[in-house]
Amino acid sequence: MAEVFSIAKARDQFPALQGTKQIYLDNAGGSQVLKNVAESVHRYLLESNVQLGATYMVGRLSTDAYDSGYKAAAKYINTSSEEVVIGSATTQLYRNLSYALKFEAGDEIIISKLDHEANIASWLALAERQNLNVKWWAPKNSNNPKLEASQLDGLLSDRTRLVSCTHVSNILGTIHDIKSIAQKVHTVPGTLLVVDGVSFAPHRAIDVKELEVDFYAFSWYKVYGPHIAMLYGSKSVLPKIGSLGHFFNHHDSMADKLGLAGSSYEMVQSIPTLVEYFGSDPAQAWSKIAAHEEKLSTILLDYLKSNPKVTIRGESSPDRNLRVPTISFTVEGRSSKGIIEEADAKSNLGFRYGHFYSKRLLNDILGLSDDGVVRVSAVHYNTEEEIHKLVDLLKEILG
Repeated sequence: MAEVFSIAKARDQFPALQGTKQIYLDNAGGSQVLKNVAESVHRYLLESNVQLGATYMVGRLSTDAYDSGYKAAAKYINTSSEEVVIGSATTQLYRNLSYALKFEAGDEIIISKLDHEANIASWLALAERQNLNVKWWAPKNSNNPKLEASQLDGLLSDRTRLVSCTHVSNILGTIHDIKSIAQKVHTVPGTLLVVDGVSFAPHRAIDVKELEVDFYAFSWYKVYGPHIAMLYGSKSVLPKIGSLGHFFNHHDSMADKLGLAGSSYEMVQSIPTLVEYFGSDPAQAWSKIAAHEEKLSTILLDYLKSNPKVTIRGESSPDRNLRVPTISFTVEGRSSKGIIEEADAKSNLGFRYGHFYSKRLLNDILGLSDDGVVRVSAVHYNTEEEIHKLVDLLKEILG
């Protein structure tokens, strides 16, 4: 039986955090990898790296391990393995999905401008190929824009076929009420909701059935695992998805239709090891994670709010129900690039500046130049001491 999850013991599970001077505060770009996960990948490659489906002993072991990976991945988000496909990246999986959907010329899609380009570009390309009309979902608040279901009242119509949005912006860190958005979207029969959960997944549990979404994607490499991603598609919408696979293969599941042999064997089979990290009571683990991360957010946000030259971009409250510890800001009279260059020169704290592939949010909603924001992205293995060190550094740099 898995052990009870402990924040205090979490860092011990990550080799990259042992014996290093680097402090990782760029986790929204990719988390560190669990030791047991890395060892699982290593062991598979050395002991059972064969083609799937063979009847000889190692072939059976390899196939069983791969199948167990899919089952564990599906269970992690409260669904079945038929409703998920694992691939190289969320960007790739969205692109695959966009080539498997078919609408009529003149149909409409609604795209959030708060999103990473991964959940925008594929739908714009789909609209161009199929002569669809695009409507932009663009909240007006330039400092703390939020996606709310009521904002869709002026966008939805009887021609709406697809809506895309993010669960949490990778710049703002604000948590959106996806269930209420899904319920609003589904007031137009047959309309599909595609949700980017990449920036939510490292911080909270995911239950796709509770969220009532049609599609939901996230990256395992931002949830303490290897560099793969996963896309969920509800069984009810599977008939609407064409198959990109070979004609002689099955076309029943998400993986059959969209996988294109892109599910890395060694990485998929490591997922059961990854989910064991959250212990015998995952709900309790995620509750502990959220509480700890709120403490981290509080330390940084309290400092940022105390400096009159700083503008927080996103939710200013550290409330765990409102945000995750992905915190971005700009400073009056200072370039974001310059702040990071000075931080790099003076410290071992790793954080970044830029648009983080959310360029439409940066330029069109926040009204910022490509110099972008300074972004600090913590996760549960970061410590209060590390965030206090960050605050001390920012006090020195910003005055």
